[in-house]
Amino acid sequence: MRIVLIGGGQTGGRLAETFCGDDHDVVVVDIHKDVLAELDARLDLMTVHGSGTDPAVLEQAGIARADLLIAVTDRDDTNLLACILARARGVGRTVARVSSASYATSRHIPFERLGVDLLVNQYAEYAGDLFNVLRLPGAIEVADLLENRVMMVGMVVHMDSPLLGATLAALDGRPPMSRVRVVAIRRGSDDLAPRGDTTLLVGDDVYFAGEPDDVAAFMHWAWPEHARFQRVVIAGGGELGLQLALLLERTRMQIILLERDEARADFCSDRLNRTLVIKGDALDEQTLEGLGAAGDLAYVAATGSDEHNIIGCLVAEKYGARFTAAQVGKPEYIGMINRLRLVDRVMDPHLAMVNSILHFVRGKNVQAASILAELSGELIEFKLEKGHKWAGRAIQDLPLPRGVVIVAVLRGVKVHTPTGPLELAAGDRIVIYCLPAARPKMEGLF
Repeated sequence: MRIVLIGGGQTGGRLAETFCGDDHDVVVVDIHKDVLAELDARLDLMTVHGSGTDPAVLEQAGIARADLLIAVTDRDDTNLLACILARARGVGRTVARVSSASYATSRHIPFERLGVDLLVNQYAEYAGDLFNVLRLPGAIEVADLLENRVMMVGMVVHMDSPLLGATLAALDGRPPMSRVRVVAIRRGSDDLAPRGDTTLLVGDDVYFAGEPDDVAAFMHWAWPEHARFQRVVIAGGGELGLQLALLLERTRMQIILLERDEARADFCSDRLNRTLVIKGDALDEQTLEGLGAAGDLAYVAATGSDEHNIIGCLVAEKYGARFTAAQVGKPEYIGMINRLRLVDRVMDPHLAMVNSILHFVRGKNVQAASILAELSGELIEFKLEKGHKWAGRAIQDLPLPRGVVIVAVLRGVKVHTPTGPLELAAGDRIVIYCLPAARPKMEGLF
């Protein structure tokens, strides 16, 4: 597939790296020569210097031969216009990143008819992911699947967990366990495929999937002492912080938003209803001391500075915060933070952008795809068309490659746990978890 990326910054670079790794033909257009030089030095792609809204530049990028154009500059108008021009030149699919939520929620402007197939506000997408983690205490990662009918959740196995001391086969008969599907286990830096004789150890990250009520029941059983958060402090009133606060206002949690800029603090205060907006620096000890006891508190650092966010989480942990999450854009920081476990959750909004687009390049029957933040594998949702080689066969009879797990099956409106005897049918929507080495063997099925 030939993919043209307008914008080679952090988000564009992340997309380029993902698509080049899948052997797609990638062209990056950017107005900054140094950005293009850095990408050209480390990736096998073509670069074009210029504006993505200049027809001559688009022609130089081979727009007429492109299958997909993705515009991810920091200007909404540039991204939208680039998509409109691309559609006029016959590009099959177009995606525009927008920083303003008003574009994505507008019902009056027919963006698809104008030539924009998908509008993505990456901060709104990631705010939704983080909202799920905060409302499920103990979760390290949450993915919504099959239009929110199924959740996949990762959690750490603790010393007092009933998951310890028994094999997965032995645990399978217990009521909370029988309603969820163990999908993957991360032990140290290794991803393990769950087997019946697998025994979980303290410190393992176990990922499981099920319907939301069943997932909540399982987590309460697996870690009953983990109480819900009573308060959430959000440092930074940018787009991510504001979108997260708007979602949290649906809950009973107390929400406090810290913003240094007075004008932005006033803007957030006008948009929010019951969030306490404080003009102040999250690294100021007096500000943190004024928040009171932190044992029931989650701290989310979402300023525009990676360094500020990391330090803010460390300070909040010192004051007793039970959960910390930091927005981090630099890949070199993300790896270091995860290895040293400096914070409970690293928020990478660029990953949200990748996940919003990934299904376009995975196959014609793929309806959603997600790269996970903590696991090396990928979730892929696809539909079984009539005549598919899996239709009419039981799951236990499928020749699944090593590293592939069927997570859930949706038939009509009913979610089925993918047990061995379950026979698949045309029209089923299937979610699989696939390790990188196994995905090329599965592409013919999508």
